[in-house]
Amino acid sequence: MSNATLSSSATLALPAVLMQAQAQSVADGLVQALLAHVAKGSEAVLDASALSQFDSSALAVVLACRRAVKAKGAHLRVTGLPARAQALAKVYGVAALLDEATHA
Repeated sequence: MSNATLSSSATLALPAVLMQAQAQSVADGLVQALLAHVAKGSEAVLDASALSQFDSSALAVVLACRRAVKAKGAHLRVTGLPARAQALAKVYGVAALLDEATHA
């Protein structure tokens, strides 16, 4: 799983730096790991608190994870989403989708 880590609490974490260049590999790794958790009956949790340098691609990664988990009938919970990422989500019109995940 490239550029993402799995903690002992089964929470997956976004990396500190997530720009367009890393987005696809990070999304692929996260989706695979989240779906493995869901298949085992675990909660799908994504910790975004480490994000410090990112662009709108970070939102695309979170939304790709949300979409994949939702397709399996589960729910993704996102924690620690930085205020700047939340502001970007409002600008791009996807805040409601992220709110659903961050207020689970």
